[in-house]
Amino acid sequence: MTAKLLFQLDTDAMPSVFDRVVAIDGGADHVFAQGGVRAEQVGKLVEGAIYTRGPKEKRFTAFFVGGSDLAAAEAVFAAIGERYFGGFRVSAMLDANGCNSTAAAAVALIGRAVPLAGARAVVLAGTGPVGRRAAAMLALEGAAVAITGRQAARTEAAAAAIEARFGVRVAAIEAADGAARARAVSGADVIFAAGAAGQGLIAEADWRGARGLRVVADCNPEPPLGVGGIAASDKGKDYGGVLTFGALGIGGLKLKLHRACVGQLFERNDRMLDAAEILALAKEIA
Repeated sequence: MTAKLLFQLDTDAMPSVFDRVVAIDGGADHVFAQGGVRAEQVGKLVEGAIYTRGPKEKRFTAFFVGGSDLAAAEAVFAAIGERYFGGFRVSAMLDANGCNSTAAAAVALIGRAVPLAGARAVVLAGTGPVGRRAAAMLALEGAAVAITGRQAARTEAAAAAIEARFGVRVAAIEAADGAARARAVSGADVIFAAGAAGQGLIAEADWRGARGLRVVADCNPEPPLGVGGIAASDKGKDYGGVLTFGALGIGGLKLKLHRACVGQLFERNDRMLDAAEILALAKEIA
């Protein structure tokens, strides 16, 4: 039987152990992880992948692009696709810092809980990989979205990057402290906290009892949580009419989704799994 080979191209110096473990659990027989990968280096890697197996065996080779720098990972992913031609291609997946799988899992769960079309959503700490993808996905689902960040210039740049990549408008709000973030979420239907692990973003008093608020989600698994007053294990828990999703509650679907995406890479040789494709799969399996 032809071995399923996954080439993990990570933009960080040290490739993600998490991504490698999930790849094995998702069906890859062998994972070849390389760190410090840049777009200009992928040509020879792609050639090695597309020329070494016949047409029927190409589906057993695939690429996974990761790393903490979303822009660099997007450039690597694009460079891979640019080297393909005709039937000389293999499937590839982009999930830098878990951006697509985490955001898609959360948005799928939120979308099951409340209608997103016409909703107002605020993504706290929305300048990072997960925050940017969550904002894009929420907007693609019909929500009016704003992202917050500590610095105006960086937040505006992130909003512009989202619009350029996905064709959706996202508002940028400078919110350097808890008080500013509390003002930013006033009137929101959905709050999504996308901060780094152990980074508190909003206090319980700032969302409890908020008029119109329907869902709060937080992808931070370590205390202090991004959203005060919820539990990391929450998965649709009702706090006085507000449904909450903690990092572990989201994480179960994220892992299931991540594994399913890896499995799909080996079904055909022409899949390119990015935000839209991964969100569609998340909505199917949520």
